[in-house]
Amino acid sequence: MKKPFLSIIIPAFNEANRLPDTLRKINAYLSKQNFLSEIIVAENGSTDGTYTIANDMQGEICCLTVLHENRRGKGWAVRQGILKARGDYRFICDADLSMPIEEIAKFMPPLELSAPIAIGSREAPGAVRYNEPQYRHFVGRAFNRLVQLLLLPGLSDTQCGFKLFREDTVNAIFPLLTIFGWTFDVEALFIAKKLGFKIVEIPIHWYHHPHSTVRVLPDSVRMGLDLIKIRVNDLLGRYHASS
Repeated sequence: MKKPFLSIIIPAFNEANRLPDTLRKINAYLSKQNFLSEIIVAENGSTDGTYTIANDMQGEICCLTVLHENRRGKGWAVRQGILKARGDYRFICDADLSMPIEEIAKFMPPLELSAPIAIGSREAPGAVRYNEPQYRHFVGRAFNRLVQLLLLPGLSDTQCGFKLFREDTVNAIFPLLTIFGWTFDVEALFIAKKLGFKIVEIPIHWYHHPHSTVRVLPDSVRMGLDLIKIRVNDLLGRYHASS
């Protein structure tokens, strides 16, 4: 089997309603491209039939692989999916497809040639947010201030769910992850910086969907504690490149 140029990894927890439409849109986009690709759904701990629905769609979408994990956590699902993927470039994609899939072209060669990691940004010049509640925007900006203060100065949006990693960065970064909830993004990007990988932010058009699984207040507290854990891990030397 030939190696794909692009892998799209979709973490999926209780996404039975949204996933079929998302997969069809992604497959329609990929079918028009001149490179080989694959889609990986990393389902973990769903209770609404997400795994069964995704499995059934393999008959409709030939490049689709479905993984099942009992352990919950978006970071865990992403880690399992991105390490299982085979593509030269591996794109993390939220199941709600809040960024139109056509925008993925901004992240990859030939448009983006200067960095091994490209992350979607709702804050970079040229980005546009649609229909986001003010309180969600405020909480997100407050969290980003903490991220920049403690770990990643200069990155304006670490939590956007659309990120592209070149294959060599995946193999260097993701085996070192210790956080498997929402804050895995920050840890992955912090490790990338530690290992000397360049990160660029790509301005995107982003649409808020009301059925988010994020619990703003409790998850924000957990994520704040995770930032401290990342700093402690760094002090303990847990983010050194494996030999």
